[in-house]
Amino acid sequence: MAKLTFKRREKKLLISRQQYVNVIKKISEHGMVYDSHCADGNLYTIYNLYFDDDSNSVIRRSISHPKFKEKLRVRAYSVPTCDDDTVYVEIKRKVCGTVVKRRACMSVSQAREFLRNGTRPDTNKYITNKVLDEIEYYLKCNPVQPKLVLSYDRVAFFDSADSNFRVTFDQNILTRRYDLDLSKGAYGDKLLDDDEVLMELKISNAIPKWFSDILADEKIYISGFSKYGNEYKRYRGHDYLHVKDRHLTAITMPPAAADRQQS
Repeated sequence: MAKLTFKRREKKLLISRQQYVNVIKKISEHGMVYDSHCADGNLYTIYNLYFDDDSNSVIRRSISHPKFKEKLRVRAYSVPTCDDDTVYVEIKRKVCGTVVKRRACMSVSQAREFLRNGTRPDTNKYITNKVLDEIEYYLKCNPVQPKLVLSYDRVAFFDSADSNFRVTFDQNILTRRYDLDLSKGAYGDKLLDDDEVLMELKISNAIPKWFSDILADEKIYISGFSKYGNEYKRYRGHDYLHVKDRHLTAITMPPAAADRQQS
């Protein structure tokens, strides 16, 4: 069963293709193995739909580096082409550097009804109901709507001696503020240069010394890179070519927060 709650620290590092090759070789020699999503080392694609309000308050607050921040997104691990396909509605918080992510697994149609009309999926699972409570409260306090589709190809490893230590590598990061529908798949504007890869460390406490030694050997430094944050900074710097399409309604998650607030 997929994990629904996470609590950890995350460190993000922007690296070159050559550093990517070198790090994978070294961590494999140390005993890190591919996670279940990428058997045999195959990349897998993650599809995200981020929510924000008309003023982009969520991401503007996030990039101001507050001690507390939170955001809502819908995530899928394959293109959701029909109503019965699975998605995760997630609320992600960061409190004084610690990331807490809680999510509810549901079908596309259930997610649509929940986020559009407030109709909760029928479940007797305690944790899922608690997560749905939190998402409902977030939607009540924040008039958000679909704002950004962000996808990327990932390869992920975990330490066979400590499963709480994971390393992921993201590339081909694509973003769009039009066609806000996960069923349309992965396309949009590239966020990184072709020679860049985003490495992310997911840790429960400190980075293991052996891995710190690898970072030192490869001259890799923590950069604090945010996918959504950097996309927003770029977006504010120039207009999208498809700006006329930016407000298309997402068939998976249509906006309804304004109606919810009026009730």
